[in-house]
Amino acid sequence: MAIMFLFGVVPVSTFLMIWGIRYLENKENMAMIERGMDPKAHKVQEERRMNPSKTLKDSLLFVGAGIGLLLAIILSKSWQMDGPGLYFAFIAIFGGLGMLGAYLYERKNPPQFPEP
Repeated sequence: MAIMFLFGVVPVSTFLMIWGIRYLENKENMAMIERGMDPKAHKVQEERRMNPSKTLKDSLLFVGAGIGLLLAIILSKSWQMDGPGLYFAFIAIFGGLGMLGAYLYERKNPPQFPEP
């Protein structure tokens, strides 16, 4: 049953998700063309408005989650502490510490937004 799920349902749902995203993007672009707007210029304008520190936040979140997972593995092997709660707790705690670090860094150094 699990093999059927992995090799059947997961690829089909992944394909449907990608198709749905592309369909909605195409529909949005067609609506913009009907209104006389340029879809490419809109995408460039959206990219400029993005927060430049998003990469910092994401990277510190994943680094923190990785450190939490590593420490959970070390603790579970060295102290024979088993259970999924340990893994989830350490990933959440250290991921949150990574986000806190990103917040503190941004508070000291506010992001510079590019001019439109």
